[in-house]
Amino acid sequence: MVLSERAPGAPDASAPGLTVAAVARRLGVAPATLRTWDRRYGLGPTERTAGSHRRYSTIDVARLDLMRRLVNTGVPPADAARAALVADVEPARAASLDGTATHVELLTPDLADLDPLFDERAPAGGGNVIPLPDGSPQVRGLARAAMSLDSIACVEIVRDTIERRGVVWTWDQLVVPVLVGVGRRWEATGTGIEVEHLLSESVTAALTGVVSRLRAPVNPRPVLLACAPSEMHSLPLFAVSAALSERHIGARVLGARVPREALVAAVRRTGPSAVLVWAYTDATGAREALEELPSMRPSPSVIAAGPGWTEPLPAGVAHVSDLVGAVARIAHAVGL
Repeated sequence: MVLSERAPGAPDASAPGLTVAAVARRLGVAPATLRTWDRRYGLGPTERTAGSHRRYSTIDVARLDLMRRLVNTGVPPADAARAALVADVEPARAASLDGTATHVELLTPDLADLDPLFDERAPAGGGNVIPLPDGSPQVRGLARAAMSLDSIACVEIVRDTIERRGVVWTWDQLVVPVLVGVGRRWEATGTGIEVEHLLSESVTAALTGVVSRLRAPVNPRPVLLACAPSEMHSLPLFAVSAALSERHIGARVLGARVPREALVAAVRRTGPSAVLVWAYTDATGAREALEELPSMRPSPSVIAAGPGWTEPLPAGVAHVSDLVGAVARIAHAVGL
């Protein structure tokens, strides 16, 4: 992984090192945290000015950034520091056309390359804020970042996990457990709605990043993803869209609280190969739309997703309860 350590207009590697305050701002951590990491783990500044003031070099900053990323993913600080200290972090100058050095980039390893260094039996450090008794280090790390309202860390954790494990695994094993934990905390204390909102926005950002990379979908007819008219929680639709994108299937997300008339109009206008309607708590108002859709020409595959649906469903409508089932049904509808 390449981390650029110099923004436009910033000094290059030959300039004096950075102060603890400057590094704290760059990494988004408290200066006191950097001092603790220096004192406990030896991840401190290695340069000195003429007045014997300690300064952080570009490589020092790269190691601290790696430490921060590992801690955010749930790795215990001592193990994260050990990995950061032994990681292969090298400066690489980028040259301009005339051969002169223009800035410095830092080469740091992917987090997946460091897995053998960590003990998966580490204590549940995030469990003291969100009830996650059986949470993995990644789950606890995401919970910790969400409770800190650190949207950058949340997006980074989800994005890194998607790159390593895929959308379905990330959704089932990382995102859903934390969302459930946040919900339980709210039920028990009546607080934390801001945590849920920030986490949802962060997960959406990571998922839409996957979708944005799809350039040539295999399905000539689109897939429509919509919430039931009374359903406000649209995050699962973005998970479906991202998981489909990994299979090169293009989808269009219509979002929350889609009225029956709007859904019917969208189907008539686009002629989709599949239509998925999501309902978590209440599918009121959507059943009438489901009764209309299978009779349209060309006829789409119609899928009712989520626990908000009650049996029996209209003829020709399939029900799925999880992301794997939704992706499988839609893939079949588009001919994969």
